[in-house]
Amino acid sequence: MRIGVIGAGQLGRMLGFAARELGHECRFLDPGANPPAAVAGETVRAGYDDTAAVAALAADCDVLTYEFENVPVDVLRAVEASCPVFPPPAALAHAQDRVREKALFERLGIPLAPYYPVQDRADLDAATSKLGYPLVLKTRRFGYDGKGQAVIRNADDADDAWEALGGRPLVAEAWVPFQCEVSIIGVRARNGETRCWPLTENRHAEGILRTSIAPAGVTGFDETARSYMDRLLRELDYVGVLALELFVSGGSLLANEFAPRVHNSGHWTIEGSSCSQFSNHVRAITGEALGDTDCRGHAGMLNLIGSIPAAVRNPADPRVRVHDYGKAPRPGRKLGHVTVVAEDAGSRNALLDQYRGIVTESSPEVGTVTWPEPGQSR
Repeated sequence: MRIGVIGAGQLGRMLGFAARELGHECRFLDPGANPPAAVAGETVRAGYDDTAAVAALAADCDVLTYEFENVPVDVLRAVEASCPVFPPPAALAHAQDRVREKALFERLGIPLAPYYPVQDRADLDAATSKLGYPLVLKTRRFGYDGKGQAVIRNADDADDAWEALGGRPLVAEAWVPFQCEVSIIGVRARNGETRCWPLTENRHAEGILRTSIAPAGVTGFDETARSYMDRLLRELDYVGVLALELFVSGGSLLANEFAPRVHNSGHWTIEGSSCSQFSNHVRAITGEALGDTDCRGHAGMLNLIGSIPAAVRNPADPRVRVHDYGKAPRPGRKLGHVTVVAEDAGSRNALLDQYRGIVTESSPEVGTVTWPEPGQSR
C-alpha cells in the first residue's frame, strides 16, 4: 500500500523505515527543505495547512496518517471521505485542546488532577483561589516539550505567567506531587484488535523527555493503565498507536495527556520489543494483523539532545543501538536516541548511566539516576 504521512520529522522517518520492511511505500508532506524522513520516501514540500497539497497527497495514497498533533483537523476531515485517515481526526481534535482532552478523561472515568479553564485574568485569579498554590498554567493548544506553560507558586508568579501566556485560551492545573511519570502505549487495528506494550517509566527535565525504561521500575499499575487505554481506544474508535502519559501519585495513576501518534517514550520498542510501535502503527492503519508487544529483555532509551558526541557513535556493545535522525545540531533539539536492551534491570541501568555520562543535555540531574529494581518502591 501507499501511505501518506503528514509530517516528515524523526517519527515519520521511523514510520517510513517500518513501512518499507513491511512492503509498503510512504510519501510525506512537510514544509522543511530537508526533513529527516526524506531518506524514507518521497517528500512533498508544503505546509500542513495547505488543503490542496493534503488533498493531492490523499488522492495519491491508500491511507493517510500523521506524526504529530498540530495538523489542522479540518484539513484531515476534508479528505477522509475519499481516503481513510488514521488515527481518526476526532481523536486529534481532543488531543489538540487540553480542556477537551480533560473532559474526555472525566467522561471515561480516568482520574486526573483538578483543573480550571482560563480565558481572562479574572479566571486565573479564580483558578488560584480554587486550586491553590502551586499550580501549572498551560496554553490549551500548541504546547509540547515544556513550551507554553508556567509554574505559579505565588501571586507574583501569577502576574509573570499572565504576562507571558495571557491573551489566548489557557488551562490551570493543580500541582501533582507525583512519585514518577509513566506512559502506556497501545495500538488498535481496523478490526478492533488491541495490544499494549509494558508500562514505561520516564524521566523529564525542562519539559523534555530524557530517559525511559521498560518494563517500568515502579510496579502494580499495568492493569489499571491498560484499562484506561482500552477506554480511550474504544471511545475514539481508534486505529493506530496511542500514548497515554500518567503520573504515579499517592498509589494511584492520574492522567496527564495523550498523544494520538507514535511517541518518544516508545522508541525503545524498536530493539526492545518483538514488534515496534512503528511497525504496529503501520500494521494497524493498513489493515494487517498486529504484532506481539512483549519485551525482549529490559530496555532503556536515552534521548540525544543538542549534540551527538563522537564517543556515542558506533558502540561496540551489541546491547546498545544508536539512532541518528540526521538533524542539524541545535541546543534543546532531539537529534537521536540510544537504546539499550539487557538481560536484567541492573545491567540496563548501568548501561544507561554509562551513556548518560557521555551525552550532553541528557541528564535531569548531576550524576547518575537511580532506577529502582522491578518490585521496589520509591
